[in-house]
Amino acid sequence: MKVGFIGLGRMGASMAANLVKAGHDVTVFNRTRAKTDEIVALGARAAATVAEACQGEAVMTMLANDEAADSVVYDEGGVLASLSEGAIHISGSTISVALSRRLSESHTLRRQRYVAAPVFGRPEVAAAGQLFVVAGGAGDSIRDSAPLFDAIGKQTFIISEQPSLANLVKLSGNFLIASVIESLGEAMALVGKAGIDRHQYLDLLTSTLFNAPVYKTYGGLIAAGQFEPAGFAAPLGQKDIRLTLAAAEELRVPLPLASLLRDRFLTLLAHGGETLDWSAIGHLPAKDAGEGSK
Repeated sequence: MKVGFIGLGRMGASMAANLVKAGHDVTVFNRTRAKTDEIVALGARAAATVAEACQGEAVMTMLANDEAADSVVYDEGGVLASLSEGAIHISGSTISVALSRRLSESHTLRRQRYVAAPVFGRPEVAAAGQLFVVAGGAGDSIRDSAPLFDAIGKQTFIISEQPSLANLVKLSGNFLIASVIESLGEAMALVGKAGIDRHQYLDLLTSTLFNAPVYKTYGGLIAAGQFEPAGFAAPLGQKDIRLTLAAAEELRVPLPLASLLRDRFLTLLAHGGETLDWSAIGHLPAKDAGEGSK
């Protein structure tokens, strides 16, 4: 397919590279032009503007937050103004349910198509083309997007014809991951202060009750205190919990644990954790217990 790709952060760069490797005709755009060089070296073309990246059958966006997504889509010369009728905007970004709903309505008015396709997986998973894609959109739009999903992911889960529900599922998943990080941090603080080796404890957990990648990955980071470089930066984690709470408020669903997690992220950020991985909230319980940097 002829596809544009906008947003070459740690996730987006790997996704765009895998599209090129799968044989798609890829044009990339990033506000920091230097980030396009590596993808161009693989065979992509660099676009000077958002509009230049929107001349194909589809454009994928992978942006940090609602503000970035809103700007790329709605600004003059943005995706909405530049995409042709019938072409597909595939949003891989973790954005709010409200913005996803607005994007769907705006593209429909322009006779364009819109698919929400946020992904689960850290940068190393993206690099391996093993992401899990959570897709929402009209059946024909999902079908036509499938070759792109196959290039970046291991499996695609189709949630609904309402794109925004895919975003709700993604936010709920990130809420669960953050919950695991917090609970692991608390448990490790408890056993660690008693003198039990955290790595030994983690091996026990993941060999018995919790043999799942999320426990192995984040448990390992917490046990080692290894929060840099950030695979998923703490401000993004805070953003996702905030968006989860906003969706919950709209649906009138109390999420007490999500409120706790919001405060944990704010505590981390207030103490200078902006550059740390979001798993660094898992170190807060040890600090609260007077364990310092152990």
